[in-house]
Amino acid sequence: MEELALHLLDLMENSLAAGACRLELKIREDIAANLMAIELVDDGRGMEEGEIKAALDPFFTTRTSRRVGLGLSLFRATARQCGGDLTLSSRPGAGTRVAVIMELNHVDRPPLGDMGATIAAALARELPLELYYRHERDGKVFEFSSTRLKEILGDIPFNLAPVLTWVRDFVNGGLQKLYGGEDRL
Repeated sequence: MEELALHLLDLMENSLAAGACRLELKIREDIAANLMAIELVDDGRGMEEGEIKAALDPFFTTRTSRRVGLGLSLFRATARQCGGDLTLSSRPGAGTRVAVIMELNHVDRPPLGDMGATIAAALARELPLELYYRHERDGKVFEFSSTRLKEILGDIPFNLAPVLTWVRDFVNGGLQKLYGGEDRL
């Protein structure tokens, strides 16, 4: 995939398909350590040990609409080609955690991409979702909480076009400040 945001959207869609109502996405960039760490935790139905191993196999999927499940295996390959790795942990009834580390300035690391559109896409569904996104870059932090947004919106649903546009712009604007106006790599 051309952007990390697309990998993350795929992971979030997998979590939602597994019944998750809460997603917690954390990204940490440490320039001095040349490290990017990404973690997605959900409260979905979780997986047995055998399912965890199978989920990293590109020829395994629980979806009936297609025969392969490339998302996790492609993200793992991206992490490995960038000097890192992907780990997957899960317990039935307790959710799933995907953690990725990679070299921040590795020549093969895809750009972060449009995180605003990714967060908005996750919120665009009919079912309720609690989504927390934290992005840290050398000690500076940007946070988005759908719980806080719900407090402001009241009964207005997230999946309305003006709300999703605002979410996209808010997230991308916050990240632009975090990056000090420089291009997100």
